[in-house]
Amino acid sequence: MTARLSVVVPCRNEEANLEACLETVRWADEIYLVDSGSTDRSLEIARRFTDRVESHPYINSATQKNWAIPRASHPWVMILDCDERVTPALGEEIRALLAAGPDCDGYRIRRDNWFFGKRIRRCGWDGDTVLRLFRRDVGRYEDKHVHADVLVPGRIGALRGRLEHHTYRSFDQYLEKFHRYTTWGALDLRDRGVQAGVSGLVFRPLFRFLRMYILRRGFLDGRAGLVLCGLAACNVFVKYAKLWALRRAEAGEPGVETGQTQW
Repeated sequence: MTARLSVVVPCRNEEANLEACLETVRWADEIYLVDSGSTDRSLEIARRFTDRVESHPYINSATQKNWAIPRASHPWVMILDCDERVTPALGEEIRALLAAGPDCDGYRIRRDNWFFGKRIRRCGWDGDTVLRLFRRDVGRYEDKHVHADVLVPGRIGALRGRLEHHTYRSFDQYLEKFHRYTTWGALDLRDRGVQAGVSGLVFRPLFRFLRMYILRRGFLDGRAGLVLCGLAACNVFVKYAKLWALRRAEAGEPGVETGQTQW
């Protein structure tokens, strides 16, 4: 008997991406969209593909997805972000796997990544994999503010098909996420007991750039690779700078305030 699949799609103001995303999973037994207060045409677009649209306040990505996973209707779940596309080969592979009966509890999927409309083939992005297909009752995201992965206490397999990941299309979009993600990254570092020393503020950003641009051959991706590696290094610096400010604020030092970043 074919295992049934729910595709869970978190969403907020994704009218530029949503139709192309959902079109690639029309074949799923259920598309379950969880919205966080969209004010654009996202809900109108979503309802052309599914009747299963629910609203839930957003705290962070992991919390939102962990709220949605147990509410999915079917025993297998695939998490799909709005800027991702399931390729035809991946869709066929998943359908064949579910028809034959999966022999693992979760499956990792490779991603091809685009940055400002250009396919990035180096910079360390060429080995990008995500655990996105898993049994609903065993998979949950780890407790992190940002870049959380799914934890599945069982056998993990790998699929051959790929996701397409269309990341940032403009600097406005990048900078809007930059503030949120660096704040969450600082909070994750704080929760792990990390201090904002010289290593985090100087050497870690420098090493991030050198690793991506030189060791991971980002220079072969041309100007897009250079911009991506530079922004990645800046991300590390700002994350540790925010950690430094957060530590000072929590210590009650004068002239420092904590800030709250929301969706």
